Order: sequence, then C-alpha cells, then structure tokens
Amino acid sequence: MNSLEDPRIANTIETLHRRARQDRVVFARALPGVIGGMLRGKGFMEAAKPYLKDAYIPIDKAQGRVLYQIARSRGARRIVEFGASFGISAMYLAAAVRDNGGGKVITTEMEPNKIASARANWAEAGFDREIELREGDALQTLRDIKEPIDLVFLDGWKEANLPILRLLEPALTPGASILCDDIKPFRKTLKPYLDYVRGNPRRFVSVELPLGDGLEFSVFV
Repeated sequence: MNSLEDPRIANTIETLHRRARQDRVVFARALPGVIGGMLRGKGFMEAAKPYLKDAYIPIDKAQGRVLYQIARSRGARRIVEFGASFGISAMYLAAAVRDNGGGKVITTEMEPNKIASARANWAEAGFDREIELREGDALQTLRDIKEPIDLVFLDGWKEANLPILRLLEPALTPGASILCDDIKPFRKTLKPYLDYVRGNPRRFVSVELPLGDGLEFSVFV
C-alpha cells in the first residue's frame, strides 16, 4: 500500500508543489528589505523573517519521497515535525503513518495564514485524523510530549533545531530517525546542531544526504 498514489493525496501535493514555485517571486520582493536589515546588523534569518509568512519554502518531491520511505521502513506511528508551513511535508509523513497502520503526525506552526492554509490543505487530502497541528512556539507546544517518538523532522527556524531535538530526546525510541533540512545554506547556523548529532556517536549515527539543500539523517542509537 502506498497512499502517495491515492489521487486525492497526489493531486493535493502536486498542486502545492506547483504553488510553491512562486516562492522566487516572494524572495525577489523581499530582497531589498533583507539586504537593508543585514546592513543594519541583523542576521539573514532575522532580516528575512517578516517576508517569510507568504513563502512555502517546502521540501522537494524527492525529499518528500525519502521522508515517506524512512517513515515506512521505521514503521513510524508517532512523528513530530517542527515547521509545518503550508503543510506539504506533513502530508508525506501522514501518508506513511496511515500506511503503517495508523498513528499521528504532530506538527507546529506560528504564522496564522500558514496555519489556516495548512489545515485546509490537509482536509482536502483527507488527512484530518492523522495530523495534529499545535499553534505557537514549538519550544512550548512540544514540551508535553511524553509518548514514544519514532521520527522527528526539523524544518523550522534553524536556531531552534538543537533545542527542540534536546527537548524531544527523552521520548525518542531506540532507532528513531531524525531528519534536519537545509544543511547547505545554513551550515553556519546549524553548526551546533551538526556538532551535536555528529559528535555524540554513542547517541547518534548521522550523515548528510545529498537531497535538496542538504538533509541530515540521524538515527538515535
């Protein structure tokens, strides 16, 4: 069984990937403001933040397939995602959870327009039961997760990836998969995260996968 081949799901995901191609227009409009912010001493992410509320910034199709494959091979029933955006990656993960026999994808988002759009997109694909969206700061909304976690996908604000991983670590199951996106463009920002997953071999085995802008794949051992 492969729910990604379900026409309802496949059509919704394809439509969202097509809409996401307009991100280049959003980035072009944002560029002067981002440059101005950086000239005033702000970091790139801080300067860009006001303009990202309309940007999809999604995983690509190959990354989505890999997320699905890893979740299926792990038999993942409980997945936590940091950074829902418009909901594309959560659908790849929810398809895997459904095909694994059921479970939950717990995801997070702060932007109100993205929250509303993501919920509508999931409803269109028929993922109302598999996805739980927690609104607000992920360091707060994910704090109470105690149930075993089989897979974590980190694709939100880069400075928060390591604190969120450490927050969730007590609930990780042995052999849990952790994936972190955008390693290449944010290697400096993500250095503390990479040092943590690569520098603790008794806790993690980690490697960068050559997908998209770099996808760090770690296994909790």
